Amino acid sequence: MNNCNLICIIQARLTSSRLPNKVLKKINNKNSLQIIHEKLKKIKEIDEIVFAIPNNKMNMPLKKFLLKNNYKVFCGSEKNVLSRYYKTAQYYNAENILRITADCPLIDYKIIRKLIKNFFELNYDFGSNTIIRTFPDGYDAEIFKFNTLKKTFIKSTKSYDKEHVTSYMKSEKSFKKYILKNKIDYSFLRLTLDTKKDYEFIKFLFEKFKKIEDIYLADIINFYKKNPKIFSNYIFKFNNDIDEANKGIQLYKKAKNIIPGGTMLLTKKPEMFLPNKWPAYFSKAKGINVWDMENKKYLDFSYMGVGTNILGYGNEEVDEAVQNTVNAGNLSTLNCPEEVYLADKIIKLHPWSQMVKFARTGGEANAIAIRIARSFSDKQNIAVCGYHGWHDWYLALNLKNKNNLDSFLIKNLSIKGVPNNLKETIFSFQYNDFDQLNYLIKNKNIGIIKMEVTRNLSPNDNFLKKIRRVCDKNKIVLIFDECTSGFRKNLGGIHKLYDVNPDLCMFSKAIGNGYAISAIVGKKNIMNYANKTFISSTFWTERIGPTAALKTLQVMEREKSWKTICRQGKKIKSGWSKIFHKYGLDVSISGIDSLPIFNFKSENHNLFKTFITNEMLRHNILATNTCYMSIKHDDKYIEEYLYYFDAVISQLSNYVYDKKKYDLNFDKRNLSHSGLQRFN
Repeated sequence: MNNCNLICIIQARLTSSRLPNKVLKKINNKNSLQIIHEKLKKIKEIDEIVFAIPNNKMNMPLKKFLLKNNYKVFCGSEKNVLSRYYKTAQYYNAENILRITADCPLIDYKIIRKLIKNFFELNYDFGSNTIIRTFPDGYDAEIFKFNTLKKTFIKSTKSYDKEHVTSYMKSEKSFKKYILKNKIDYSFLRLTLDTKKDYEFIKFLFEKFKKIEDIYLADIINFYKKNPKIFSNYIFKFNNDIDEANKGIQLYKKAKNIIPGGTMLLTKKPEMFLPNKWPAYFSKAKGINVWDMENKKYLDFSYMGVGTNILGYGNEEVDEAVQNTVNAGNLSTLNCPEEVYLADKIIKLHPWSQMVKFARTGGEANAIAIRIARSFSDKQNIAVCGYHGWHDWYLALNLKNKNNLDSFLIKNLSIKGVPNNLKETIFSFQYNDFDQLNYLIKNKNIGIIKMEVTRNLSPNDNFLKKIRRVCDKNKIVLIFDECTSGFRKNLGGIHKLYDVNPDLCMFSKAIGNGYAISAIVGKKNIMNYANKTFISSTFWTERIGPTAALKTLQVMEREKSWKTICRQGKKIKSGWSKIFHKYGLDVSISGIDSLPIFNFKSENHNLFKTFITNEMLRHNILATNTCYMSIKHDDKYIEEYLYYFDAVISQLSNYVYDKKKYDLNFDKRNLSHSGLQRFN
């Protein structure tokens, strides 16, 4: 290990939003920079220690302090930290680089020496103790060859990679990686310098030991074991660890006081993902990237606008078409011609249909379809299978039994306000259970069957064709709800692939790529009954929705979007399968390929799901147990997602197999809801 030409580059700045000037704040007469420098000088393998700082006026006091203390300094870009590292290493002709951040005054040089030793002895490209976290936050160290840094600098195109230096290294498969793990997982301990509370706590810890440069991790752990209550505020209890400075979290607190339920959509409630930690609100979205109110960027591997953006957020062609419509005028006394063009297009995609009526939401489309079907049919009762919105006709399922909607929606869903006299008008049946449906037809005067074509299961034993035949025989209106499934496996309704045509069908979500539009498509003899009842709304005539849908369908057809999202969804499913098998976890993976979903076969499913969301959020990835795929989920993003997912499941498996040693540090009273195991 002699002559290894190892440069330690310490990343430092004064412009932290949470605790400005934190690296210069005194801790027992020394600041974090001095403490770290003294510890690193004990490592004989390090040839140079250099502070890489931003080259701007705000960091001039930092530069002056470092030069005054005869520390080596290199100034570079503030936001492109990768460039700063690369140019520092290039200037000092480094062959190998040790990366340390200035907010880790408790670092243990013995741990760093072990990382260095194994990195060189086994000739790795990149080594880290953060890929799979087992050390406390605040003990981070990474080492890499200059050639690894150079390739990362050249290949990195995402701003996230440029800001976080080693994220590309972690996801790039060609690099040979060394992962340093602690024997016992203490990743739940938070010992980094980030907030005022952190600063006070770290000062307190240093006061407990005589020589601040000789505090080892073992000392901290022993102190923690004897005084666990002292550490209670510095343990990652992710449902209680509220970031009081986060604008989104604060805004949601306000929203809950002035908006019933806090949000307009149940699926978007932060409690459905990660109580008290989920970003809640966005400032902008593009591709599969979402920026929160503090301009922090995330990869969206969760709901992608709750399934509304197959072409990715902010598709240029769709947005341009909408902007042109806005410039020309969105709403007037006259009707927009786009609704006629769109109706004609949808009918051509579904030759069994002859008429279309438009609304703006999936719930509206479902309610309109029921009104039309009931106008047509002599029998008013409905048999349903699947999720169909919030209206009274559907929620009446829970009037007889509050658990009737459990498998379709949220468990124990309250249906206050739904008229009790609807109790005997609607009945449910389970997917692929034709005998159950047949019983309802014979005994409940069913006039309408309303169902999702496929959910997490595919039809077996000619299930859909049997339903079509029984509807024809009994003069029952068959309605397919494809508000979610449509355009995800083919261009149009997924029912086309099963060669079973409904009488009415609804589409929403995907057809406007983020703009509000829904369609009720049907046979003319039934659709004409819309004229014999009252179905009308001013904003169903606005122009943006049809304009967006026309352009979205055009782009989908050209790009064959359904093929892309199915192909990429298969990669997600395959990745999940390999990772869960690797760690011996019993998990079911289902859903159509473009909408994969997994469920733990455990009473702790909700606990595990929320843990995954928490840990993936640390890597700036929005994730749950469902992925809505878009054409922007390319291979590089999927590799990055699966890379971190593997690390998170590794941590989870430690808990599953040895609960005595490992703790998820989880307040089970604040679990995220488990009801969204369905198409939303």
